[in-house]
Amino acid sequence: MRETIVIFNNNSKLAEVMRPLLVKEGYRLLIAEEYKQLTQILQYGQAQLLLTDIVMEQEDIMEGFRRLQAIRSISKIPVIVVSDKEDEASKIFALNAGADDYCSTMCSPLEILARIRGQLRRYLALAKICDNIEHIYKVDELQIDDSTRTVTVGDKEVRLTPIEYKILRLLVMKRGKVLSIEEIYRAIWKMNPIGAENTIAVHIRHIREKIEENPKEPRYLKVVWGTGYKVG
Repeated sequence: MRETIVIFNNNSKLAEVMRPLLVKEGYRLLIAEEYKQLTQILQYGQAQLLLTDIVMEQEDIMEGFRRLQAIRSISKIPVIVVSDKEDEASKIFALNAGADDYCSTMCSPLEILARIRGQLRRYLALAKICDNIEHIYKVDELQIDDSTRTVTVGDKEVRLTPIEYKILRLLVMKRGKVLSIEEIYRAIWKMNPIGAENTIAVHIRHIREKIEENPKEPRYLKVVWGTGYKVG
């Protein structure tokens, strides 16, 4: 099963028109005939794209505008508006309210499907980039990529042991905060810190030798005498 597409309003019978193509493509289809039902679907992250024939008639255009704004405030998924209004003003109005694309009800189902594919492709690519970014931690030229468990300083990759990696990652994630030897030991070994001081000191020394240009004058991994260690 591929991505889930939710159709809201359905006054123009979008679901009936698009269902055969979407099912054939392997997409899952949800129908939200009430706004409350739509917001629940969006808030729970159940869909990756919204296809809506939300009313853009002149007498109801402000209501359509407000609903599009509200939809955008609770979800970042692509929104494609399908409307029988073909004038430029309605299109601009919908796009300014938060729609990602706008097409006429006169568009063929195949064109709408192509627009869906394009919006999903961009959205999923961006989501992947953002997900990768969330796993990257940087302090100046020191970078930890948690998705690949690699450490680099500038252009040079640094090879750490699994324990060294965990200690450095912990300190980088807590950048600027001093962690005591006991806190580091408990976080890494999940045990009471018996004989922790010497163990941590040895690992810290090894990490410094690998990431610091001058381990005796560390730029990244610093000791706070009598308290513990910190990065930054």
